[in-house]
Amino acid sequence: SGFWGRACTGALGGAGAGAAVPPRKPDIPVPYLYVDMGVAVLCASFMSFGVKRRWFALGAALQLAVATYAAHVGGHVHYSDWLKVRMYSRTIAIIGGFLILASGAGELYRQKPRSRSLQSTGQVFLGIYLICQAYSLQHSKEDRLAYLNHLLGGELALQLLFILYGLLALAFLSGYYVRAAAQVLAVLLPLAILLIDGNIGYWHDSRRVEFWNQMKLIGQNIGIFGAVVILATDG
Repeated sequence: SGFWGRACTGALGGAGAGAAVPPRKPDIPVPYLYVDMGVAVLCASFMSFGVKRRWFALGAALQLAVATYAAHVGGHVHYSDWLKVRMYSRTIAIIGGFLILASGAGELYRQKPRSRSLQSTGQVFLGIYLICQAYSLQHSKEDRLAYLNHLLGGELALQLLFILYGLLALAFLSGYYVRAAAQVLAVLLPLAILLIDGNIGYWHDSRRVEFWNQMKLIGQNIGIFGAVVILATDG
């Protein structure tokens, strides 16, 4: 569960994230930022050592939700709309991943039954993330160009990928064929991380996404991949 240590790196990345408008300020006011980082590190540490993993995964989901809400209402977040979709959708997916972990899914020696309600909620969050991915492929010229630079088949391939994301979102939202959908997504995500997120020159130089924000987005996608692998093997 090492990738769940994102709770630490995500908090650090959030502090200096994004294509912000000068003057630069942390997304969360500094006194609360340190509290947020402390809670994130605490939850990540206990989850990594397998101590009360379900409880601390639930705590990490709550911590991330509160931090995101605080950043949003605090008035310090200044990003382009397309970048907000990328950032917030991945945050939602990471929260969903923590809920899936909190449900007991993926445990090798499960001593008590998994919580189906927590797992279903986590799956819904992943479905929302996929809807945002599909939305970006249609309405964000930045995301469209990032994919078109690597897709064979151009616009046709992009539309097929849009349909695929929509079908996968439907599976997660409905609760049907979740394992099969997770297996497909587990194949797609590494390619997206490598070819799309990993294109630092495009995002940083051309689209003015700050380097550490892009690193945070890559780390979040790795965390999402971990949650998907859990569902693909223990869905």
